[in-house]
Amino acid sequence: DQERGDKTEKKKKKKREIKVLSFAGEEDEEEEEEVVVAKKMKKIGKNPAVNTSFLPDKEREAIELQEIEDLKQEWAGKQTEIKAQKVELTFNYWDGSGHRHRVMITKGFTIEQFLNFCLEELIKLYPDVRCASVDMLMFVKADLIIPHHLTFYQLEQMKARGEKGPLFNFVHHKEEECKPSDVMKDDLKYGKVTLRSWYDRNKHMFPANHWKSFDPEVNWEKWTLEQTFKR
Repeated sequence: DQERGDKTEKKKKKKREIKVLSFAGEEDEEEEEEVVVAKKMKKIGKNPAVNTSFLPDKEREAIELQEIEDLKQEWAGKQTEIKAQKVELTFNYWDGSGHRHRVMITKGFTIEQFLNFCLEELIKLYPDVRCASVDMLMFVKADLIIPHHLTFYQLEQMKARGEKGPLFNFVHHKEEECKPSDVMKDDLKYGKVTLRSWYDRNKHMFPANHWKSFDPEVNWEKWTLEQTFKR
């Protein structure tokens, strides 16, 4: 009986050892899994030393788009201010000789709008203009016939020029109190306003035989004296 009891005790002890080993193995496996997960998490984390600006970032993209929009609005606001600048423009009404006049416009005016202002003044003084409409008038600056659809703002922005230099140079003149005026003036040679009918009759004679249509694509900086005399 004692032997049987010893054998039974040994079996129970062996089973307990097996269970302990089994639990220990499970704990080791859990620890190994935790280590693997930790390593993976470490790999996934951002490295602050690496440039990631090229990666998609919705928040950053939204900020950049807003900055671009703000700059666009700021630029548009400045252009609106420039177009609203007042200009006192002196011109010669040309009918074979020059008659000097002045009109007040803004840089945002088209040549057609400018000519309409000129017409309102000229129609009171010159019989040959009384039946004219604005499309029957021409504006000639530095021997170039300026298209009606262009604005003074556009001509200034494109730095329009003729063979002798820039077409316009708008500057602030000082008033009597030596304070800068809010009205600008063109410092260059005055332009001519004339009837198309006068030009058609006299385009073979000076000065009309030197006039030509303004073309923004022509580079007048490369224009030579030889080309000027060949016209």
